[in-house]
Amino acid sequence: MQQLTSFLSGSWQSGRGRARTIHHAITGEPLWEVTSEGLDLAQARRYAIDNGGEALSKMTFVERAAMLKAVAKHLLEQKEVFYALSAQTGATRADSWVDIEGGIGTLFTYAGLGARELPDDVLWPEDELIPLSKNGGFAARHVLTAKSGVAVHINAFNFPCWGMLEKLAPTWLAGMPAIIKPATASAQVTQAMVKSIVDSGLVPDGAIGLICGGAGDLLDHLDFQDVVTFTGSAQTGQSLRIHPNIVKNSIPFTMEADSLNCCVLGDDVTPEQPEFALFIREVVREMTAKAGQKCTAIRRIIAPQAQIQAVSDALIARLQSVKMGDPAVEGVKMGSLVNADQRTDVQEKVDALVAAGCEVRLGGKADMQAAGAFFPPTLLFCPHPDESPAVHAIEAFGPVATLMPYQTRAQSLALARAGQGSLAGTLVTADPAIAREFILGAARAHGRIQILNEESSKESTGHGSPLPQLLHGGPGRAGGGEELGGLRAVKHYLQRTAVQGSPTMLASVSQQWVRGAQVQEDRVHPFRKYFEELQPGDSLLTPRRTLTETDIVNFACLSGDHFYAHMDKIGAAESMFGERVVHGYFVISAAAGLFVDAGVGPVIANYGMENLRFIEPVKPGDTLQVRLTVKRKTVKRQKTADDKPTGVVEWAVDVFNQHQQPVALYSILTLVARQQGDF
Repeated sequence: MQQLTSFLSGSWQSGRGRARTIHHAITGEPLWEVTSEGLDLAQARRYAIDNGGEALSKMTFVERAAMLKAVAKHLLEQKEVFYALSAQTGATRADSWVDIEGGIGTLFTYAGLGARELPDDVLWPEDELIPLSKNGGFAARHVLTAKSGVAVHINAFNFPCWGMLEKLAPTWLAGMPAIIKPATASAQVTQAMVKSIVDSGLVPDGAIGLICGGAGDLLDHLDFQDVVTFTGSAQTGQSLRIHPNIVKNSIPFTMEADSLNCCVLGDDVTPEQPEFALFIREVVREMTAKAGQKCTAIRRIIAPQAQIQAVSDALIARLQSVKMGDPAVEGVKMGSLVNADQRTDVQEKVDALVAAGCEVRLGGKADMQAAGAFFPPTLLFCPHPDESPAVHAIEAFGPVATLMPYQTRAQSLALARAGQGSLAGTLVTADPAIAREFILGAARAHGRIQILNEESSKESTGHGSPLPQLLHGGPGRAGGGEELGGLRAVKHYLQRTAVQGSPTMLASVSQQWVRGAQVQEDRVHPFRKYFEELQPGDSLLTPRRTLTETDIVNFACLSGDHFYAHMDKIGAAESMFGERVVHGYFVISAAAGLFVDAGVGPVIANYGMENLRFIEPVKPGDTLQVRLTVKRKTVKRQKTADDKPTGVVEWAVDVFNQHQQPVALYSILTLVARQQGDF
């Protein structure tokens, strides 16, 4: 039997010492020996920082995003290798799809976010200029920079691919290398994916490391520039959180732990309504997908007392129709648990719940002598959930859920919160008022809540599907951490620093022009310059234009906007303005007429407008002038050699009147041709 090797310090290495065995979840056949004893983990950390960290930190956010996209494409081409290994863990093809292609999809999502929304720079200005003085000479910005350490990712067994990739995506986008420590029970799947990434040559040397086996003394060698993330049991996570070195060095620690998530049936729903069937479907899917081995799975089924029997009957009927067995056999909808140890653990937890007063309505007992680690779909019933704390504390990490009744909406909210912190919850209702009441009463105990009804069900991704755009985490028992959530997750691997100084200094630091900073004017109109020729701070001060009542009338007729403040002399006189004012959108149009160069040139198109604010009213007879300034630039990567090379330029537009008062401030985005392509 071969040993599952680790990838550290740029090479594949075997441990020496006591080994654990990975068994096939269906047949019980021994597959791999796993140990990390004897490996130099301190050196592995240093290698990752000196090589992977050094290379990643020199890449811009846009370049890192392109790297993520390339890795995602490569892994997608190799997916069948991962599916074959995933079957060894007892997962069905559908289970593995969420893990493998769901994880790869997360890489694609973060690649897109980075390319569209992050600067083509190694520094990320997080906010706009913050004035700190009366005359504007002293200001600040918060900036984000890459840490100089390594991210240690300790992952759970249930999602060996997605669990790694959903953390790697924001880590690499932030510019940090990572050392992955997968759970031993399914480490062969993670190892295959890491090997594919390493062999691809798409990431810098040292950007990824892998420990197959225990984490050893790795945590002892970390310092304040490192980050630790953990996914798994709350008990293990809590013990790691208080590791002496993590506490001593205030090392950021993000934890996502298993929780007793709930699904609540609103008291407005009866068996005749479509929402009732949706409720049953959602619960059964969450109980049986991945054989219930999901940190987001529904563990507590909360239903009105009046519907308890109907819910129980419908769940039993649906669960009895789920075919359990070898996922390779046609028609099998639920596979096994990951191994015999996990089966033993689930049986012990079910027995504890029964001893605490729960009734078994379906399943409840596994064949502990069988080779495969199967556990039957199990529905428990707790008649008095207010008096049974165990049902809100004991989690059987398998196809097990407990049905419990509520008498009032207030009680349903109390039961939803009784899990002491959950990753996900679902409310099934057709009544918007009940939905609002539930959010107000239960959101504080949940990281994510799905409101499911007939309308949303047509496109819902389901209770247990963490999405890269949304927060994944939860308070209390769920760990108190935050993963995913779009670019919010990237910030966990960056250092936020408040930088104070003059606007010109802040513009230089951020490589983005800010209002109040010095500008550079040129006799050549900026719209005549290619992307490479434009620099932040390049500016144009336009000629002036005086607006008249005729302009107001003509714009009203052209646009159809006859609002009284523009057209009704008496009404406008009685308004806050005291007289008629120019349409705000005409001010913007007139501004464009002042700064646009009409000839064919490098500027291809207006890409959009952002942060428009009207500062002062413009009245007939006022004279406008505009300052147009390059704020920042972002390269748009070419998908093919045939695509025209372009970049996006953000321009700050300041429109002011004859008194030098700003009347409108905003930004425009333009697509500008590049002279040099990517190919």
